[in-house]
Amino acid sequence: MPAHALSAQALPDDKLLTVSFKWLLGLYVIIPLCLILQLLDGWFWQGYLHENLPSSPKQFLLFQIIFGTPHIVASSILLVSNSQYLKFYQSKIILMTLAIAVVFGLGSLFIPYQALYVTVSAWTVYHVIRQQLGVGRGLCRMPDWFFNLILCLSVTAGIFVYIGIFLKNSLEVQQLEAIKLIAGSLCAGLVCSVFAGQRYATTPLGKWFMWSNVFLVLSSFYLFIQQYYFFAILIPRLVHDATAYIFYVAHDYNKHQRQPQNLMYRCAAFCRLPIVIVLPLSSFFLAFVLQSYGDGLVNQLTQFFFGVEIRKAITLGFLGYLALMHYYTEAFTWKHGSPYRQFIAFSK
Repeated sequence: MPAHALSAQALPDDKLLTVSFKWLLGLYVIIPLCLILQLLDGWFWQGYLHENLPSSPKQFLLFQIIFGTPHIVASSILLVSNSQYLKFYQSKIILMTLAIAVVFGLGSLFIPYQALYVTVSAWTVYHVIRQQLGVGRGLCRMPDWFFNLILCLSVTAGIFVYIGIFLKNSLEVQQLEAIKLIAGSLCAGLVCSVFAGQRYATTPLGKWFMWSNVFLVLSSFYLFIQQYYFFAILIPRLVHDATAYIFYVAHDYNKHQRQPQNLMYRCAAFCRLPIVIVLPLSSFFLAFVLQSYGDGLVNQLTQFFFGVEIRKAITLGFLGYLALMHYYTEAFTWKHGSPYRQFIAFSK
């Protein structure tokens, strides 16, 4: 780290942008909003939303541009735009890149598609829920065994819900009913476990966080049962992505507000752009360009130079790689003692 770089702890309070637990908790308001919409649709709108919403937010390009891809792109920008971070994690990045190439490149030639899909789905669900429970754990003095218990129950229930939504067309009726039964049993176990262990949340805010993460899983399961698949995926997606952006923006503000540490923020300072919009603006712009034009441009180039047609090289290949790398790196880059955490401070 450059000598003139300051950690968040070294900044005066009036210059520090903190991650507010109350703001993070406020993101969970999407849960009652989606449940209210589902109830209104059944009571007053004759199932209009049920019939017209897609089975997944991913079917909306606009949704991907807003929620799916940008925070993954932002995570990558944060990593590669800071040379000290890239050097610090260089060996891990190289090894993971090779692993992805072997498993999802060569492995796709003989590993069944559904096996790869379930693997990625499980990793996705684990990443999303692990982040939210990890944030809430900062307010709860829960022992490792209890944290791992609710993590295991939440992730396993989430995986079955995820599979039930995205593979529903390839499942038999009995298989789908079995998935619902298993997911429901896991949700019941989760509720009982948190009831028994809520004493570990010693503050009201900690208790709210603990139960909000339970309701995140329960609401997705309920909406899955009711076949409101869009809302079932939207709830964890929005909470997760918005939480990530709050951390990213706070990190970059605390790191670069006194003196820009990389080219991107030096250019932003020259253009007089507020620090808090630089990463969201750049990641949303790149997400839009890559999602909307990336595949077509790469396909045209490969046909012109090599006479070969390559479809979805960006949306499936490049963005898929970034997503898998994001799941991997986020597991350790925000832990205590990491370079990232020097620029993160919390407030209630």
